[in-house]
Amino acid sequence: QVQLVESGGGLVQAGASLRLSCAASVRTNIVAWFRQAPGKEREFVAVYTWSGGSTIYAESVRGRFTISRYSAENKVYLQMNSLKPEDTGVYSCAAKGGLATRRASDYNYWGQGTQVTVSS
Repeated sequence: QVQLVESGGGLVQAGASLRLSCAASVRTNIVAWFRQAPGKEREFVAVYTWSGGSTIYAESVRGRFTISRYSAENKVYLQMNSLKPEDTGVYSCAAKGGLATRRASDYNYWGQGTQVTVSS
C-alpha cells in the first residue's frame, strides 16, 4: 500500500508562487499532480516518471509549473509560479506503476489533497 501526503497549499495573490510537496511511503515509477476546482471535474496538471526523469505538463500550466523529485525522501514537488485565479483548487498527488498517463482513473493511489487559493 502506498501512502501519499501532500503539503504546501495556501492562499496567495495572483502572480505569487507556491511549492507543493508529495511525500510517498513507497516509491512508484509515476507520480502526478491533479487539481479540482469547485464545481469542476478533476484535471491533470503534471506527471513525473522516476525512471528517466521525464515530465509532462498540462497546456494550462506549461512554462509556469515545474514538477521535480527529491530522491532521498521519496518526494515529488510541484513548483507553481505566476499563479492565476484559475489555478485555484484542491491539488492532489497520485501514484501508479508503469507508464505516465493523464487519466485520473489510471492512478491507484491518492493523497488527501491540499487547497490552493489564488486571489485576484
